[in-house]
Amino acid sequence: MFERYRRHSSELIAKARGDLPADLLLRGLHLFVPTTKEWIMTDVAIADGVVIGWGERDAIEVLDLDGAWATPSFIDAHMHIESTKLWIPDFVAAVLPWGTTAIANDPHEMANVLGLEGVIEMIKAARGLPFTFGFSASSCVPASRYESPGATFDLDDIRSVLADPNGIGLAEVMNFPGVIAGDPELLNKIAAAGSLRVDGHAPGLIGPPLDAYLCAGIESDHEMLSYAEVTEKRRKGMWVFLRHGSASQNLATLARTVTELGTSRVALCSDDREPDLIVSRGHINHCIEIAREAGITLEDALVMATVNAAEYHGFRHLGMVAPGYQADLNIYHSMEHLVPDMVLQRGVVVARQGSLITPIERTPPSERLRNTVHLKEALTARSFVTSVQPGQTVRVIVVVEHSLMTKSLVTTLDQDDATLNQITVIERHLATGRLGHGYLQGFGLVHGAIASTVAHDAHNLMVVGANSEQGRNDMATAANHVAAIGGGQAVCLNGEILAAVPLPIAGLMNDVPATTLGPQVAFAQEMVRTALGSRLEAPFMTLSFLGLSVIPSLKLTDQGLIDVERFEVTPLVIT
Repeated sequence: MFERYRRHSSELIAKARGDLPADLLLRGLHLFVPTTKEWIMTDVAIADGVVIGWGERDAIEVLDLDGAWATPSFIDAHMHIESTKLWIPDFVAAVLPWGTTAIANDPHEMANVLGLEGVIEMIKAARGLPFTFGFSASSCVPASRYESPGATFDLDDIRSVLADPNGIGLAEVMNFPGVIAGDPELLNKIAAAGSLRVDGHAPGLIGPPLDAYLCAGIESDHEMLSYAEVTEKRRKGMWVFLRHGSASQNLATLARTVTELGTSRVALCSDDREPDLIVSRGHINHCIEIAREAGITLEDALVMATVNAAEYHGFRHLGMVAPGYQADLNIYHSMEHLVPDMVLQRGVVVARQGSLITPIERTPPSERLRNTVHLKEALTARSFVTSVQPGQTVRVIVVVEHSLMTKSLVTTLDQDDATLNQITVIERHLATGRLGHGYLQGFGLVHGAIASTVAHDAHNLMVVGANSEQGRNDMATAANHVAAIGGGQAVCLNGEILAAVPLPIAGLMNDVPATTLGPQVAFAQEMVRTALGSRLEAPFMTLSFLGLSVIPSLKLTDQGLIDVERFEVTPLVIT
C-alpha cells in the first residue's frame, strides 16, 4: 500500500508526457520542494490521483491559483488517535481541513483495553477514507508488569497487525530496561518487524544503555528530555520526533537541535492531542507554528512535516508534490498562518478555507467496544481513605507540567494537608476491586475531584481530589458517574457533577464530531481551573500520564506506587 505509485500504463505515461490531457491542472503555484528547500513557480498536473508533472499542459479542468503557495500535505510521524478521543472518521474530518492527510498511528490505548479485536476494529474503520493510515503494532501491552490492562498484545497479535496492508512497524518500545537486559520476548517482537520500522520510547537514555537499545534494533524516539540527549541520539543515527501535544511538549525546548544541526532524521509529531486543541489550533500545522516561534525556519519545519516523516515510515508515495507521488497538497494564499485555503487528497479537493467539503464514510464502532467499565462495587468516600496517619512520612508524586515525567517528594503528612491532592487508581477491566492510593503535589485542586478512564497505559479509572473529607466524597461521585456513562471524564464539586465527557468506546473515544466533543472537553477543563482551582493547562491529559509506569520517576497504578527508576513497587508510607 505504501509503495510509490508504479502505474506503467501507456495512458498515464502519455498524460505525463503531455500527449493526453491531465485530469486537473493547478496553474500558477509557488510550490515548496522539500528535497531542495526551494519555492518553485510552476503548474502542477494531476491524473488518477497522482501528480504526473510540472508545467503548462492540457487538462480537462484548470484551476488558476494566481501565485498561491503550495506544500505537500502534512504527516504526523507519531500519534495515538485514541488520545484525540475521536472515532476514526471523526478524527479524519477534524484534521483534513488543517492539512494533515496521513498519520503513523500507534493504537496501544485500544490494545490495552480490548487487545487485537479493538485494534482490528480501528483498522477496519480507517479503510476507504480520504486519508493515509499507517498502524504500528503495539509492543508493550502491558507497559510493565506493574500495570493491569484489560488485554495483552502478544507476538501473534503483533504479526497480525504487521501483515495488514496498513501495518508499518513496531510501535514505541517503552520497556527499554527489558530491551537493554536482552529480554527474549521483547527481542522476538523487534525481530518480527523485519524490514519495517521499530519505534523507541526511552526518556533520558544515553551512553552505553542507549548503545544497547540501538543495537537491539530501535530506530526512533520522541521522549528526549534534554538537548544533550537529543544530540547524542541523532549522532548515533537515531531518528527523533519533536512533539507538541496537549500536555507532552518538547518541540520548542529542543528546537535548537534543528537550528544548529539541521533537519536530517527529524520529524514532527503530535503524540497525544485533545480534541479542543485540534478544533481551535489544528494538528501538524500547529506544530509547524510552534517550530517557527522557536526559531526554526518555515522551510525546515515543512521538511520535518512532510518528506522526513514519509521517508521514515515508508510512505513512499507521500511527502512530495512531484511526478509519481500521490497528489496530496495544501494550498495557501498566505504562509503567515497555516490554515489552508484548499486541501487536496489524491487529487480531490477535500477541504476549503478550514471546512471539510467531502463526505466522510462513517463506520460505526462495534458494540463490543462499548461497556468496558466494570467495578466490583459502587465507590464511597470510604473507598478513598488511605491508611496514612497524621505525622507519618509519605512519598508524594510531584507533577511536572508539559512533561510525562514526574518527580518524587518525601514529606510528613498533616491531617487533610491542603497543599496535596489525593490520587487513586481503580482497576476497571475485571472488577477486581483493586485500588492504588497516593498523594500529589502540583496538580492544584483546591476543591472537588476529577475522574477519567483515559489513564495511560492500562486505562484504569483514575481519580484525583482535594485532600479532605468532602474531596473524598467528590472522588466517589466523579468515579461512579464515569462508570455509569460507560467511561469518560467527569468534574465534581460538593457532590454535583459540573462537567462530563462521555467516552463510551473503550472508555477512550466517542463517535461524535470534534466540534461536539471539543467544546465538551474544553468546558470540563475550564471547570477544573475555575471551580476546582487547578492552574494546569491540560489537567485531564496531565492526569492520564500519572499512571504510566515506564516514565520516571514516581507513578501510581492499581498495584500501588511505582518507583520507575528502581522499577519496583514502593510503599506509600516510609517507616
